[in-house]
Amino acid sequence: MNLASAFTASAAASLEKPAVHWGESTVLYGKLLGETQAVAHLLKDTFGVEPGARVGLLIRNRPEFIPAFFGVLMAGAVVVPFNTFLKADEITFIINDAGVDVLLTEQAMEETLAVLRDRLPDLQTWNVEHLEDLGHDRTGAAPLATRTAGDLAVIVYTSGTTGHPKGAMLTHGNLLHNVESCRRVLHIVDHDRFVLLLPMFHSFMLTVCILLPLLTGGSIVLVRGLTQQKAMLQEIISNRGSILPAMASLFRALSGIPPEVQLPLRLCISGAGPLPGEILRMFNERFPEVPLIEGYGLSEASPVVTINPVEGPWKAGSIGVPIHGVEVSVQGEDGICLAVGEEGEICVRGGNVMAGYWNNPTATATAMREDWLLTGDIGKLDAEGYFYITDRKKDMLKPNGMNVYPREIEEVLYKFPGIREAAVIGEPCDRRGERAVAYVSLDQGTTLDERALIDFLKSHLADYKVPRRAFVLPTLPRNATGKILKTELRKLHAAKQEA
Repeated sequence: MNLASAFTASAAASLEKPAVHWGESTVLYGKLLGETQAVAHLLKDTFGVEPGARVGLLIRNRPEFIPAFFGVLMAGAVVVPFNTFLKADEITFIINDAGVDVLLTEQAMEETLAVLRDRLPDLQTWNVEHLEDLGHDRTGAAPLATRTAGDLAVIVYTSGTTGHPKGAMLTHGNLLHNVESCRRVLHIVDHDRFVLLLPMFHSFMLTVCILLPLLTGGSIVLVRGLTQQKAMLQEIISNRGSILPAMASLFRALSGIPPEVQLPLRLCISGAGPLPGEILRMFNERFPEVPLIEGYGLSEASPVVTINPVEGPWKAGSIGVPIHGVEVSVQGEDGICLAVGEEGEICVRGGNVMAGYWNNPTATATAMREDWLLTGDIGKLDAEGYFYITDRKKDMLKPNGMNVYPREIEEVLYKFPGIREAAVIGEPCDRRGERAVAYVSLDQGTTLDERALIDFLKSHLADYKVPRRAFVLPTLPRNATGKILKTELRKLHAAKQEA
């Protein structure tokens, strides 16, 4: 079994059933399957894509993302989904690192594509707007490559502590394991409609909002009206969305909608970052009949690891219990499992854990201890088996649920003329959940043009990574070995906010 064959079987059993609701239009499973087969044959016959080759997806949220995704898998190739907010520098690195020769994309990305084509003249691109031109009758076509559960399916690039992203290698078996685990713990049925709001390239959405519904005969409510809350709500209501996986900031917004507005949801799942207790309280007060359960995951685990049980009890501040078929432990630096209440590193083991980092055995060895995935998150376990995240060992930020490592931003800061030292920390943000803040010291005799610095950062980094403020200090605090003390910077910043 592989993802392509699993999707084919699911679609073949529901050819006339809606698979994707997109505004007022509906895409049936039969059409989606035909489009998937067409993309697979396009890749094989026109672009010469061989099994195991890496094919990139640089596509924003639209129905065509789905046949592009499954089409790559059906051709036996490996999907490399690109964060569409990245700039050309960041995309170029991933293309070169993964060895992507073919990129499925769309007209809206043309400005970035023009830069990529200039830098990478051998890169082949194809726009999904031409999907209808392919035709969908492939009944007489030659059979495509088949893959096993152990074969590589998707490479998800995550921001790296060294300034470059790492490609988490997820096999067909990894993702199928996570889908089945989620199906069981969330009590998914074939008439569930998953509301898809977050970017489709995000590992949370790939598994929970694309693979899970489409491999279980459900459907996707792919929301178009994200810029206006009224339009978004209308799409959820008119298309009868039943399950909403999203970020905490969205549930905060939903808590404030008028009391006369009733949502058809049966379950809400908060992921891609922590769910503050106050937001949970506000949501429960506004929608007492709709469970809002917090979960936890990371791309390297396909990505879901734990979740508060649908049937309860739900514990505020807890990431819940391990999903079916996944083990979680709290370990010390020596790899020994710690007792209830003791804080250590959250570690994960199971069929959902990645095969390693693409072309990076050193990073793989650092992330794995025997068959345990070391998450880099610090947490604890209570007496009832519920886990809690208490800190982040990796010093990672999560604006809008996206993983951002300060080191990546700092590398760019150091390129700006006049900056001698640089450090990036996070601060709470009502709209984004968290945002980056820069602290710098300058070369003697120089001054900082903050606006010019921000514009410089925007030209090199995705917008959600760019600090909105930069503060100048005479020198950054360091310890005896010369390491910048971010704990001291956080204290200083907190004092600034209180002043």
